[in-house]
Amino acid sequence: HDRKTEAVQRFHPWIFSGAIAQRDRELAEGQLVEVRNRSGAFLALGYFGTGSLAVKVLSFAPVADLGSLLQEKLAQAWHRRQGWGVATAQTTAWRWVNAEGDGLPGLIVDWYDGVAVVQCHGAGPHGLLDHWVAGLRAVAGDRLRAIYDQSGKVMTGQASGYVWGQAQPGCIQENGLKFWVDWETGQKTGFFLDQRDNRAICGRYAAGRRVLNAFGYTGGFSVYAAAGGAIAVDTVDSSAPALQIAAQNVQVNHPDLPHRAIAADVFAFLGEVGDPYDLVVLDPPAFAKNLRARTAAITAYRRLNRLGLARVKPGGLLLTFSCSQVVERAAFEGAVTAAALDSDRRVQLLARLGAPADHPTSLFHPEGTYLKGLVLAVGE
Repeated sequence: HDRKTEAVQRFHPWIFSGAIAQRDRELAEGQLVEVRNRSGAFLALGYFGTGSLAVKVLSFAPVADLGSLLQEKLAQAWHRRQGWGVATAQTTAWRWVNAEGDGLPGLIVDWYDGVAVVQCHGAGPHGLLDHWVAGLRAVAGDRLRAIYDQSGKVMTGQASGYVWGQAQPGCIQENGLKFWVDWETGQKTGFFLDQRDNRAICGRYAAGRRVLNAFGYTGGFSVYAAAGGAIAVDTVDSSAPALQIAAQNVQVNHPDLPHRAIAADVFAFLGEVGDPYDLVVLDPPAFAKNLRARTAAITAYRRLNRLGLARVKPGGLLLTFSCSQVVERAAFEGAVTAAALDSDRRVQLLARLGAPADHPTSLFHPEGTYLKGLVLAVGE
């Protein structure tokens, strides 16, 4: 439809099925397709999808050589991370490719000090795995030790494993702090790289405070709080294996810090009557993976933040996050505001937080934004 070509011309990387006037009937999920307007002029090259999202766009210009295009995009993403001050001697783990944000829909590549961990979200990007392997090797050269395909986590019927080289899970550095990362069995690709800047912000607020890190996973916020001068830290998570790594991460960086790793349901833990904290971090997993779960998720954020606020001392701070893409910032902030009203606490907004520079989004694709955070000062 001519009207429907407008979104493509505005560089939106998604084309919905309703915009397609006609297509080859035998197209398979993930197949590479060309999109043309009514008069036959080229609009885009992308992966075909059988659902309502019909095409994810790889290129808005005609492509002579697919391999060269993909390698060029990988190289561009790599060099930008160096130029943006993300990849440094002190920070050896960062996101190399952030899907649509780097013009490569469905592809996530995280760099862990010489190991590239690849996640393909869908048959389209997974069908190009050989191209990704060749491109990653060409760009990183001898800095690359191994490539681990972790698509099994996000694709049914797909196994995860090393597709080039071999490596053992090990230590990375982030802002000079050391973290053990297990990209083979850990959550996401092994570490929540998207919280790097927010962990550093947490550290800046932590001096002299008792800190609670709820949904603490492997202790990222806990280590930064300790580095920032916290007097004691509690890390709470439902996963005992993650907490073992959290305890180890705190021990390696700050052996003298009073640190408790507490295996518990966070909602239950917050609901218990206990000493309040000077700083509480709430960093839950996504409460909604799709729009159907959105309303329930907003209710859960309200409840979680009400419980969290109850554990913050007057004069203390709350750092609260949502990584649910379908819960937009306004809805999340609405839930937190409702929680503050429920709690009858006076709350000041100090900062709005998001993802760091190695998780860029396209200005033309606001749907790529998912991480939202608030720094709140909590009064009486």
